[in-house]
Amino acid sequence: MSDLETFRSETRAWLEANCPAEMREPVRDDGDVYWGGRNATFKSDAQKAWFEACRDKGYTVPAWPKEYGGAGLSPAEAKVLREVMASINARPPLSSFGIWMLGPALLHFGTEGQKQRFLNEIARGEIRWCQGYSEPGSGSDLVSLQTYGEDKGDHWVVNGQKVWTSYADKADWIFCLVRTDKNDKYRGITFMLFDMATAGASTKPILLISGNSPFCETFFDDVKVPKSYGEDVPAQVGEINRGWDVAKYLLGHEREMISGADGGNTGTIGGALSRNSVDMDPLLRAELAMFDVDALAYAAMGEKFLDEIKVGKAHPAQPNMMKYAGTELNKRRHELIMSAGGSTALEWDSEETEGGKPSRNWLRTKANSIEGGTSEVMLNVISKRILELPGG
Repeated sequence: MSDLETFRSETRAWLEANCPAEMREPVRDDGDVYWGGRNATFKSDAQKAWFEACRDKGYTVPAWPKEYGGAGLSPAEAKVLREVMASINARPPLSSFGIWMLGPALLHFGTEGQKQRFLNEIARGEIRWCQGYSEPGSGSDLVSLQTYGEDKGDHWVVNGQKVWTSYADKADWIFCLVRTDKNDKYRGITFMLFDMATAGASTKPILLISGNSPFCETFFDDVKVPKSYGEDVPAQVGEINRGWDVAKYLLGHEREMISGADGGNTGTIGGALSRNSVDMDPLLRAELAMFDVDALAYAAMGEKFLDEIKVGKAHPAQPNMMKYAGTELNKRRHELIMSAGGSTALEWDSEETEGGKPSRNWLRTKANSIEGGTSEVMLNVISKRILELPGG
C-alpha cells in the first residue's frame, strides 16, 4: 500500500478503537458540542473520553505542528482524517473559535511566544475565545470601528462596545479590534488579546427570533490591557496599528467556517428525506434532488479551493465565494426541511420536534447571510475582485 493508504487504514483502526458509539450520533443540542475553556464541563463520559483521546493524539488540530499541540499531519493526511471521521459520523472532539479563526492568524502573524502559549492552550481545550469585531454602526464598514485603546505606557485602557459577539458570556478571552490611532482609518487599528475576566469587561445576551442565541453585546469600560503577558508574548498580534492586516486574514477563515466549507452545514438531504416520505409531493422531491446536486457541487468547489490554497494559487476573494454560496445553500436547506416537515415542522415546543428544532433552526439560518459579512457585501467583492466588473 502507499503511505497514504497505510495512513487511512491506521486512522480508521484508531477511530474505531477510540471514538465511542455515542460520539457517532447526530448532535441534538448545545450540550453535545464540547467547546472547552476554564469553566467547561463534559456532558458524558463518552464525550470526555473522545476529547481526551483526540487531544492526546493531536487530533483536535491535526494539521497544526506538533510543538503547538497538533498532530503535524500533511494536507493530504488531514484530508484523509476528515474523510474517515465523516464516514463513521464522528463528532468533532472540540469546537473552538480559537481553532477556526484565531489559530490560523497566530500561525501566520504570531510571535513564537504567542504560538507556544496560546496555540497549545487552544489545542488542549484549556481556553475559549470570542471575537470582538462588529460594533453598533460598524458592521459591514468594520474599519469605522470606534472602540479605543489609550496608550498608558505599559498598558492600554480600552473603552467601547462590540455587538453580535458570539458566546462572549461563555468565553475566557477575546481577540479584539481596537482603534489605537484616530487619525488613520486603516492603519490605526490594533488586534489585541485580553482576558474577559478583566475588570470593566461585561456582556449582555441578545435574543433572536429563534428563541435561542449565542450573541451578546460586549462592553469595555476602562479595561486595562497589559502590553505583554510575558517574554515574547505581546498583547497584540502583528504590529501595533496594523491590526487590519490580521483582521482581513482572519475574516477569510471565519467566512469559510460560516459557509460550512467542510460540508457539515450543507450536506445532501434529498435521499434521507425522500426515503422517509414515500408520499412526498413530486415537485418537492425534484427540489430536494436539485439541492443535492448543488450541495455536491459546492463540496467540490470547496475541495478545489483547498487544493489551490495548498499550492499558493488561491484567489484572496475565494472565501467570499464560499461564504456567499454556503450560507445561501444552508438557508435553502432549512427551507426544504420545513417544506418536507409540513405542519409538524411549525411546532415550537413539542417533544416530537425536540422543542421546535426544525423551525428554530430555520429561523436561525436567516442570520447566516448577515454574520461574517452580508451576502450583498460578498457579491460586491466577488463582482469587483473576481469578475472584475466596473464599480458603481
